[in-house]
Amino acid sequence: MKLSVIALDYDGSVASHDVMSAAVREAVATARRSGLIVVLATGRLLDELRRVAGDLRGFDGVVAENGAVLYMPANAHTTRLAPGIPLAYLAELRRLGVPHQTGYSLVDADANDAPVLLNVIRTLELPLVLQFNGGRVMTVPQGVSKATGLRSLLTALRQSPHNTVAIGDAENDHELLRLAEVGAAVEWGSATLRAAADVIVPGAGPPAVADYIAGLVASRQLPVPMRARRRLTLGTANDGREVSLGMRGRNVLVAGDAMSGKSWAAGLVCEQLILQGYSVCIIDPEGDYRVLEELPGVTVVGVHDRPPAPADVVRALRYPDNSLVIDLSSHSAADKREYISTILPVLNAVRRRTGLPHRIVLDEAHYFLYDDHAARLLDLEGHGYTFVTYQASRLPAALLAATEAIIVTRESDPQEIAALRAWCRGCRSRDPICWDGLARLGIAQAVLLPGTEEAGGELIQFTLAPRLTPHVRHRNKYADVPVADGRGFVFNASDHQGSRTVRTLRQFARELGRQDADAYLRRGDFSRWIGDVHGDHSLAAELRELEARYRAAPWNAASASIIQAIRYRYDLTPSDAGPPDGAKESPLVSAPKIPDTAADLVCPAAAAEGR
Repeated sequence: MKLSVIALDYDGSVASHDVMSAAVREAVATARRSGLIVVLATGRLLDELRRVAGDLRGFDGVVAENGAVLYMPANAHTTRLAPGIPLAYLAELRRLGVPHQTGYSLVDADANDAPVLLNVIRTLELPLVLQFNGGRVMTVPQGVSKATGLRSLLTALRQSPHNTVAIGDAENDHELLRLAEVGAAVEWGSATLRAAADVIVPGAGPPAVADYIAGLVASRQLPVPMRARRRLTLGTANDGREVSLGMRGRNVLVAGDAMSGKSWAAGLVCEQLILQGYSVCIIDPEGDYRVLEELPGVTVVGVHDRPPAPADVVRALRYPDNSLVIDLSSHSAADKREYISTILPVLNAVRRRTGLPHRIVLDEAHYFLYDDHAARLLDLEGHGYTFVTYQASRLPAALLAATEAIIVTRESDPQEIAALRAWCRGCRSRDPICWDGLARLGIAQAVLLPGTEEAGGELIQFTLAPRLTPHVRHRNKYADVPVADGRGFVFNASDHQGSRTVRTLRQFARELGRQDADAYLRRGDFSRWIGDVHGDHSLAAELRELEARYRAAPWNAASASIIQAIRYRYDLTPSDAGPPDGAKESPLVSAPKIPDTAADLVCPAAAAEGR
């Protein structure tokens, strides 16, 4: 991901004995000339910092008093972010003869006096905490840290912590480094901070930080951390352990059969990114992601109107905590293709310039990126793409080569399995029996392919994690898709008509209105079919509640309530719930045969080795 901001601790990181390193000052000037934003984040009082550091106009902003005060050097504007220190506390310290310095929201004292300070806080029942910094201890209001101050400063500058590197050396820098996308601890600082940091700045003093800044300026990219601290929870493996994917700006592919849960899995990834504060732009050809608008900062555009103009997309993504779903479901295939060929280069250019959006998601990618020419629409070296497809074999070779992680839901097509195996060239799991197991995955199961650090050279099967938002299935895509032979819902013979088997949701909604549903409601047949066959567990849960209500106290409108739930869920209106009597429904795709149970994906060779 693009680097936009460098946040620097002062004492011990860029300054020794109060004096800032000349090399650091020059490196900061070079970074700012290159377009990077550089800020100081210090526990020092602002007036004291001015005295020891001199002119602060060499920085874009200053976080002082350990996060309690913001200072903008360009116009000398100061903002206090926390309440002042209670006068009773200061009076008691003077009475006890404790040497200290006082700012607006911070009291600085010798660390050896910490027991006395803590006793005063407890006695006076004050909402204050102690934070240590080498041989000093700071008293600050609860909830105040360098991280809270930096977040406020980044908000004011319209920048994101996810495009930020923070550098520190001591105990009060933990939250600062945790907030930044990459937290760097200097080699000569706190061992505990080094253990928690993403990367280590090698060297023996502030001049080494100057060299590190020079490297950041040269690359303009966030460093790749030693370990991925920010992770996306994908689900739970068969042995109960959590399966997660480290966020390192990777290109990710989600592949699998039609109606196998691909969009659910991709939506799960998008949901977690959004909740972690990343900016995500989702190009949604079928309306599967519009429910993400329920999450903070997400806007859905284009549902019933023409797609947004590129300038409007750029405007919507100018704030780092904003995400955008471009819903193209109501537009023709030709219009979708033309729009996507226009908007992808725009998004790439904006991301190169601003670092936003952090991730670009393209569903149904095989329809729009099916030849080598289409690869020119992408900036694959910039990473941060998620592609969703049921035909990975159609994607350009350059795209597959640049993909760094693949999640697979049920996959029954031998040609697609062969393409996925080719991507995993050099991995241990070459046994075809392992790969054949992809066709036996259940609707809520997926596999993380070998080739990533997390998979460890094997196919890792897992049950997908639950989502906060439901999954919307667009009517044009799912309402008329038939389930496999033998998986339809059978309405038994009655006095008025023979048995009838329905294989689509539209047929089901129409037929249910004609049936006596008492027995089905009492047995819970409707919710089981929706959940087990269609894999729509959210709708199944809603139907289970209706069935339970019916069993407790039958009421005449139960069937109508179930039909209404299906119509709402699948965006059906009463007029298009089904074709007129006698009309023939044409399935959109042929559904693969789905076994009743999904076998675990276990390689015999791996089992023999005790893996």
